[in-house]
Amino acid sequence: MENRYGLVESMQLTVLVEDYAGYDSNLLAQHGISFLLEAKYEKGKKTILFDTGQSAQPVLHNMKMLGKDPDQIDLVFLSHCHSDHTGGLVGILGASSRSGIPVIGHPAIYRSNFGIKPDFQSFGIDPANSPEAVKQAGGEMVLTVDPLPLAPGILTTGELKERVGFEKSPTLTMLTIKEGRMVRDSMADDISLIFILKQGLVIVTGCSHAGVISIIETAIRMTGINHVAAVIGGFHLIDADEGRIKKTVEDLAVMSLDKIYTGHCSGLRAEAKLLDQFGSRFRKLRTGLTITF
Repeated sequence: MENRYGLVESMQLTVLVEDYAGYDSNLLAQHGISFLLEAKYEKGKKTILFDTGQSAQPVLHNMKMLGKDPDQIDLVFLSHCHSDHTGGLVGILGASSRSGIPVIGHPAIYRSNFGIKPDFQSFGIDPANSPEAVKQAGGEMVLTVDPLPLAPGILTTGELKERVGFEKSPTLTMLTIKEGRMVRDSMADDISLIFILKQGLVIVTGCSHAGVISIIETAIRMTGINHVAAVIGGFHLIDADEGRIKKTVEDLAVMSLDKIYTGHCSGLRAEAKLLDQFGSRFRKLRTGLTITF
């Protein structure tokens, strides 16, 4: 299949916030994820804020320490509704002097999303990050189920219509309200970013509630490119059973995949198996980590 999306010449991913900050660091850690993605071209670059952490303050602190300016941000991408990925949205937008910053997400991102064990807990977007608040802070919501090209060599997966068998249900039991009834939430709003480089695909995920194998297979099917230079993000295997973890690692092992960078919601059991399988090709995410392609 001919690549109709173009190429990114080079890119750098900086972990602005993650659950872990590493040794002797003056950076802040927080349960959640926020990445700064800088894609470079012969003429110019595109800077994408991928998720916004649980709150703006740690992200903005770390940006300052890392020499990153909120005014650099061209657009914001939200991987899914959960507050540890969306909580800092309005605060970070408000720290930029720019207006009309596109905020890319799925149309269902503002639905109710909650758990009831051991008691009721809302996981969804806080009302402080409502569409009205986003607009007032300088953002413009762009919500679509379809794959969306963002720049040459950069596109979203859109909603995953096909999930491999063992990933059809998310590992975490979450609920939503549909026609007044409480039903299990399939996390249809879980979307990812695809970067196309000469050495292959770089796939960036938030929590991979749609399943990391399904996400990778979707990216390959969409682009026609079989080689994956890296998959980066949370895999949400922290509450998966041993069979699902084993199957995930086995499927990753047979792919044409150079590097795995994960942490956040992946869980120690899954990380240990990934380290055992991939050795030096596996790297644990941490706040402040910079990955260059």
